[in-house]
Amino acid sequence: MTRVYLQGIGLRGPGLEGWAKSWAILAGEAGYAPAPASIPPSALLPANERRRTVRTVKLVLAVGAEAFEHARVPPGAAATVFTSSGGDGDTLDDILKGLSLPEREVSPTRFHNSVHNAPAGYWSIATLSREPSTSLCAHDGSFAAGLIDATAQAVVDDRLVGLVAYDLPYPEPLHGARPIGAVFAAALVLAPRPSELTLAELDVAVEPGQGRATRLAEPLEALRAGTPAARSLPLLAALARGEAETVILDYLDECELRVAVEPRPRGIAAATRRITTALAPP
Repeated sequence: MTRVYLQGIGLRGPGLEGWAKSWAILAGEAGYAPAPASIPPSALLPANERRRTVRTVKLVLAVGAEAFEHARVPPGAAATVFTSSGGDGDTLDDILKGLSLPEREVSPTRFHNSVHNAPAGYWSIATLSREPSTSLCAHDGSFAAGLIDATAQAVVDDRLVGLVAYDLPYPEPLHGARPIGAVFAAALVLAPRPSELTLAELDVAVEPGQGRATRLAEPLEALRAGTPAARSLPLLAALARGEAETVILDYLDECELRVAVEPRPRGIAAATRRITTALAPP
């Protein structure tokens, strides 16, 4: 078991327009109405760059920036872990279509966006970060793999770490072979030690087992089960409820990830004030 301290959260998905507007839904205090996820433009990039970025990059920048703003930490000041089950399916589809034509022409821009660590590269450029970054993929267990890696880095390297998990549906015919249900991303900022901004303690442990993952009520359960990055939802829901509890997250065929959540009252109070401020009318 390894303990880390949560300092910031970001969220974007169908009917989940950021953590400040979504925590009450996840806590069961407000109704959930699924709707197509929107990806807001990122202030981290100049306008010309924003127009050229692909959806995966836009999603990562939006949810990552929200988590670091929530944590009151400059976005370029922490190590990062990016994890995704499928990466940029739109770009992959475009490249495969290009290779199927007689000319076999592939855009250099499309090619560089196709690599799995492209969002990490854009993040480092946008935030002027020189901190280390890791990009992972572990099929349906990608969020758990990212949380394990980010937790290990925070504790072993004694540093702040940002975790961003994201997925987007593939276009057809790739979607038929690998269905991903929705656009979804979640971000956490993890610290090795507590502070007055700590939201919760997380005790993270890999355990043998299969099929015990914490479920949610419908229709959030359909989102959790259908989108790999949304396997984070049981943890996010536990954080939203603000109560001590343990959740089990999908990982590998022979093992699962257990996360014990212990809210920090001072952090919860601070978070509530920040959320109330964020939701206040101008």
